Amino acid sequence: MRLVVITFIFIMANLSSIAQTPTSYQDAYSVYITNELKKSRDFYVTWLDFEVVFEANWFVYMQSKGDHKVTFALIDEDHPSTPPSYGSFNARGSFLTLQVEDAEAVYKKLQSMKAPISYHLKKEEWGQIRFGLTDPNGLYIDIVQQVEPAAGYWEKYMTR
Repeated sequence: MRLVVITFIFIMANLSSIAQTPTSYQDAYSVYITNELKKSRDFYVTWLDFEVVFEANWFVYMQSKGDHKVTFALIDEDHPSTPPSYGSFNARGSFLTLQVEDAEAVYKKLQSMKAPISYHLKKEEWGQIRFGLTDPNGLYIDIVQQVEPAAGYWEKYMTR
């Protein structure tokens, strides 16, 4: 009986230490399934200053330029490595936020380039200056700058 108890304690101690070891991720990025691979790549490269890091005829991995790298990928819906899903991304229930230092400057730059802006520059009372574009897959791209919210705006949303 004593051997069983000692064995049980040993097993539980090892399981406990395994459960407490956090998973160490190497990276995290979204992958959007698309039937508009080239149009989508061109959209992000042309309008949002992303660069292609890796490209095949079925997959494109991109990152933003500058010091803080934002990454994501696009995968062709017909490629066999595409995970089982509901097909191409239809943008329902999701949007991508890209936070910038100066939303107005980015807005003016894109406006001068004749970018397809779908929501024009606006200072929102919750504390953002923002505008938006919609990519070829229907994904709304929210370009935001964080600013001071209107006095008292957030009070009605705080948990009491």
